[in-house]
Amino acid sequence: MESEVREPRQKRAIEKKEKIIKAGFDLICENGYYSTNTAEIAKAADVSTGIVYQYFKDKHDIFMSSMEKYGEGIFFPMLNANEDFKIQDFDKLIKSMIKQHIEEHKVSSIAHEEITAMIHSDKEVAEYYYRKEMELTDKIKQILLNNNFKDEHLEEKVHIMLGMIENLCHEVIYHKHKDMDYDVMTDLVISTIKELFKKDLIK
Repeated sequence: MESEVREPRQKRAIEKKEKIIKAGFDLICENGYYSTNTAEIAKAADVSTGIVYQYFKDKHDIFMSSMEKYGEGIFFPMLNANEDFKIQDFDKLIKSMIKQHIEEHKVSSIAHEEITAMIHSDKEVAEYYYRKEMELTDKIKQILLNNNFKDEHLEEKVHIMLGMIENLCHEVIYHKHKDMDYDVMTDLVISTIKELFKKDLIK
């Protein structure tokens, strides 16, 4: 009979579970989901395979726990933004968002690539990503509303803006087309976003 997964309550047990999540995330991002097994995760976490199965149903369960713990920082750093954030300069804000996304992509490029592949092949990972994507859209929409932007198709415009920033990051970090001038591309993205929102700021 399969043992029931339990939630640790004691500090030492909680720390073991956290180590398993971290080890699973690191191994899966480094070696790929399908090239990593539970025994390897247990070894990297310095616990027995039996301990792993006390806290997780399987490798996929470990991966989803790691997504909940680390996914926001890799894909959605702006989710930590305060909704009371005051926009002094919209142009500066856009540049800051682009810079933050590019830096996160640089730091987590291996993890980003593996998780992106999983989004296209795993329904649960895809659902997590799209849920967080909409959370970020709603968060930025609320920030803009709090800064006197009109609520006319604002959600759609924010979603377009985030897609443009994400695509720009992929170009700069991953695609690296040698004939592209990414400074020019960045300026074009910024000017296009400003044009998209130019009628929304209430004077």
